[in-house]
Amino acid sequence: MRAILFDFGGTLDYPRHWLDRFLAHYRAAGIDLTRSELDRAYDAATQAAYRAGPSIHSYRLAELVSYLVRLQLEYLIDHGPPKLSAALRTTVSATGIDAIARAISDPFVDESVRGLARSRAVLAALAPRFRLGVVSNFYGNLDRVLAEAGLADITGAIADSGRLGIYKPDAAIFIAALNQLSVAADEAVMVGDSLDKDCAPARRLGMKTVWLRHRDAHENREQPAGLPDFTIDSLAELEHFKWPTD
Repeated sequence: MRAILFDFGGTLDYPRHWLDRFLAHYRAAGIDLTRSELDRAYDAATQAAYRAGPSIHSYRLAELVSYLVRLQLEYLIDHGPPKLSAALRTTVSATGIDAIARAISDPFVDESVRGLARSRAVLAALAPRFRLGVVSNFYGNLDRVLAEAGLADITGAIADSGRLGIYKPDAAIFIAALNQLSVAADEAVMVGDSLDKDCAPARRLGMKTVWLRHRDAHENREQPAGLPDFTIDSLAELEHFKWPTD
């Protein structure tokens, strides 16, 4: 193997899906809602951020997360279940939407910063042996976020859907990263937390796949036979991983 591609959210930043993390921080902030209720707001905010284009391409991680949380809150106020919507309107009237957004986004970002620091140590250990890249359904500012985390100097490829207009599981986004690294699919490994968006499309291209399994995640289901090639519970396992060419 000559190259390793990584997913970002739920893989490099923190080993848990963003929706599950947001849900935990909403509840910690005293907002009682279900995963399915937040899922609709999460998806609406994500799609709005994709449409925002260059206006958010310079955002650092904290700015991006704050922006997404505000969009989620606005959706929940306007389109959420009546009881939840009414409770949020009351809270916003009392404290303001900025205070609520900070109570959710600040601990989320702190969590991500700690996770990215751990991931940087792993990638730094792998960099002498492999070409490294990141493939993510992101918002056009992944280069800024990776630079902020100290990862830009050890990642030779960034395939950001917000810049490319291509979204996983479309194979073209993986091909874009492979081309940046000048490696063939059968010379590369894809590491990600999603079987459907990371492992399956990469496997169809001929890449080896490593599934980062979240012990408590919503998608923590039994893996299909033959997919992925390997399963890990922590990125740190990759430092001493027995790759096929070892």
